[in-house]
Amino acid sequence: MLKHIEHGHMSEAELYESYKIFFGTLVSEPRLKIINFLRDGKKNVSEIMNELKMDQTSVSHNLSRLRKCGFVEMESDGKFRFYKLNEKTILPMMDMIDKHMAKNCIHILHTMKGGDKHGEK
Repeated sequence: MLKHIEHGHMSEAELYESYKIFFGTLVSEPRLKIINFLRDGKKNVSEIMNELKMDQTSVSHNLSRLRKCGFVEMESDGKFRFYKLNEKTILPMMDMIDKHMAKNCIHILHTMKGGDKHGEK
């Protein structure tokens, strides 16, 4: 993305708006739950609704945002639509995020809950 600024294809303001869209997609707990559920493979809306205890409108709205941002892809199989994570970018990114959180972030959560910086209480 920074190369686009250097070559005049994108302004700095557009870059940071794009970052906000990307990270704004991840800040939603329902979308994170959908992303994590889809890490096990493709699912249809009913499966997502049942597993995550979400209504159809909420699932559809969140899947729409995830699709627009390229996090999720849709496949049709007859009358059913299945959703899966973008295997090239989002699935590896989520694995990297998990590793980063385990090493660098989980201690913050434990500290907030009254433990020490190593997660011990």
